[in-house]
Amino acid sequence: MVLLTAANLKKTYVTRTLFSDVSFQVAEGDRVGLIGVNGCGKTTLFRIITGEEGFDGGELHLSKNAVLGYVRQHAESTANRTAYGEVLAVFAPLMEAERELADIAARIGQERDPGRLNALVKRQHALSEAFEREGGYTFRARARSTLLGLGVDEEMQQRAFSSLSGGEKAKVLLARMLLSGANLLLLDEPTNHLDISAVEWLEEYLLSYRGAYIVISHDRYFLDRVTSRTFEIENGKLISYTGNYSAFMEKKAHEREVAERHYNNTMREIRRIEGIVAQQRQWNRERSIRTAESKLKEIERLKETLVKPEEEPEALRFRFFAPPAVSNDVVACDHLSKSFGGKTLFSGVELLIKNGERAFLLGPNGCGKTTLFKILLGEISPDDGRRMIGAGVKAGYYDQNLSGLSPEKQVIDELWDAYPQMTRTAIRTALGRFLFKGDDVFKRVGDLSGGERARLSLLKLMLSGANLLFLDEPTNHLDIASREALEEALLEFDGTLFVISHDRYFINKLATRILALERDGVKSYDGDYDAYLAERERERARQAQQEPEKPKEKKPAALEYQTVRESRANIRRLRAKLGNVERQSDGLSAELAALTEQLSDPDVASDYVLVTEITARMDAIRGRLAELEEEWLSLAEALGE
Repeated sequence: MVLLTAANLKKTYVTRTLFSDVSFQVAEGDRVGLIGVNGCGKTTLFRIITGEEGFDGGELHLSKNAVLGYVRQHAESTANRTAYGEVLAVFAPLMEAERELADIAARIGQERDPGRLNALVKRQHALSEAFEREGGYTFRARARSTLLGLGVDEEMQQRAFSSLSGGEKAKVLLARMLLSGANLLLLDEPTNHLDISAVEWLEEYLLSYRGAYIVISHDRYFLDRVTSRTFEIENGKLISYTGNYSAFMEKKAHEREVAERHYNNTMREIRRIEGIVAQQRQWNRERSIRTAESKLKEIERLKETLVKPEEEPEALRFRFFAPPAVSNDVVACDHLSKSFGGKTLFSGVELLIKNGERAFLLGPNGCGKTTLFKILLGEISPDDGRRMIGAGVKAGYYDQNLSGLSPEKQVIDELWDAYPQMTRTAIRTALGRFLFKGDDVFKRVGDLSGGERARLSLLKLMLSGANLLFLDEPTNHLDIASREALEEALLEFDGTLFVISHDRYFINKLATRILALERDGVKSYDGDYDAYLAERERERARQAQQEPEKPKEKKPAALEYQTVRESRANIRRLRAKLGNVERQSDGLSAELAALTEQLSDPDVASDYVLVTEITARMDAIRGRLAELEEEWLSLAEALGE
């Protein structure tokens, strides 16, 4: 069934046409990636679909069976509640039904009139069936499990939503949307602010999701995993391809090559015929003139079929230049540790990065990756240990928060003040290579988009002449074309790279070594991200094989949960417990349904004592179901399900 249809959509702002003739369909089960350079109209298209913004031509039809869910790129909510409460709000009808069931149970115990008692029992029966059918006994567990999967821990769930950071708010609203019951999701940069483990959780969720979705993302690894169709907005048009991002890139490159070859061959043929026409006219004979006229008609026919391939959008063009380092040991540290507010971020960190390496530092959000960078750069002091930068090494730092820019300055002054020795022409040329053209160079830095500020920061870093680059999430804010330009520039860089990134495609393209930051140190893995994953899998397999040989010992439940993925015995035990909990829940739910059915019997409903006993039993069952729900959640969380 088709959920969404667009035909010849057009959107114009004043004199600029953002896009036109946009046509597509989205059917049940479609998994669509929507890509294009920043500013091409992707988010605007989403806002048109939701009705938040109008359009200037064409048609848009949303099926009556479509239930939209929309996750905006920037988190919004005006409600005054906790993060957990913000997600539970999507279950408002179930919570209202829960309150009504509790109220009915209390009234049944007090009602003496047989007619009113019978009406209450019938209402309770109908409401209980609907409550169970809609997931009333599991919605709290599902809310908590989804939040935990996206990296919102128990402490954060109880904080006021308004007190959360932008990234934390985005996670909460994403969880809310995923639980909304929508069958057509619009996801605008859903992986922003997520660490790799949370992105992987989201991928698994979407892969098992039964509805349709359109996702805007610059995360190419993510797109490859979760999409099977690709929409690209380029030069104001939307083109649809079958396949994920990588398949789309291959098809697009092939089609462009074929189109350019056809165009060039046709142009060569036109020039050849034009030469014949010129020669025939020089001869100026009647037969020659007829031949020339015939050839001119042939040229016109060729021109009618001639389609010039559209030019690709302008991309970044730059190179990082690095003077050679004197020392082969570029950066090192010994037994580094750091704590904040009584919480240990890491301890015992030892690492050595050699000249020319491209090392990537991985770890969950909040583990101290940026802090470690700042210690190595000398910006903050460690609690213990020492750091060393090699001789002849000049370090440059790309800060993911872009805090090195002055919001009040113009773009041209931001660069010129940093490099006053450069001429105005050189400054303008450099800015042009980073897509700051014409009056763009006079914009206030504070008025730039995130992508523009990222490009300006990269330009300042490129001109610094650093031969050791500390890059903290350098692909954030960049569209796919800019990410690819950055990749090519860094592949040609002669210096050393130390990078924090959750962009797995980017990591695979560049990494020669992965450093995994853990609380008690750093583990090193040779190769790219896929090689790192494979080695981690082998480590888990080896640990699982060794686990049964170790003497059994009593472990606290929390510790068992932490090691469950590494122990096949523990996994079997927990799965057995989970199955037992589910069987108990099924049995109690069946008993609850039977008791509810029993209450609908007029003979039973008229027996006050029996009704009181039944409702008391139903209350006890609901309490036990709530306990089983909590136990199920803990077991499912430990098993990663």
